[in-house]
Amino acid sequence: MVRLSAGNISRSATPERDCVRTFSPKPSDIQRAWHVVDADGLVLGRMATEVARVLRGKHKPTFARHVDTGDHVVVVNAAKVVLTSDKATKKITYRHSGYPGGLKRKAFGEILAAKPEEAVRRVVRGMLPKGPLGRQQLRKLKVYAGPAHPHVAQSPQPMDLPGARHRPS
Repeated sequence: MVRLSAGNISRSATPERDCVRTFSPKPSDIQRAWHVVDADGLVLGRMATEVARVLRGKHKPTFARHVDTGDHVVVVNAAKVVLTSDKATKKITYRHSGYPGGLKRKAFGEILAAKPEEAVRRVVRGMLPKGPLGRQQLRKLKVYAGPAHPHVAQSPQPMDLPGARHRPS
């Protein structure tokens, strides 16, 4: 057993000098890029997890869970997204008006057919943090049912998601 007296500790070994500081990104450290995802033939849930990851900024080395460090994501062809299994009929979404008996049920396939932008936005929103930070990150998501989008001036880079591609069995 080794005993250290106060005289044996050198000045360089004090905790103030050798501890590693936690990095917290400042607003000036955040660099936001634009990405475009073509959802044609992609599985909705697999695509949404990757989009949520980019919106949060988890793909960056400067990620901090309490700061919005994510990038902007533009999803095009949302109407051509694919649901696996029988989720179009079996997955039910609920909405309540706030009044007694005001519970409305709708199959997810109906929502996808009527408002594909809202369906994709709803799935991505469920994968983001709840609260003000998640709402701020969701504002960076732009979803369009067709192939055209008005964000050409931001020169978005195409984001390839090979793991989300639907493979018919």
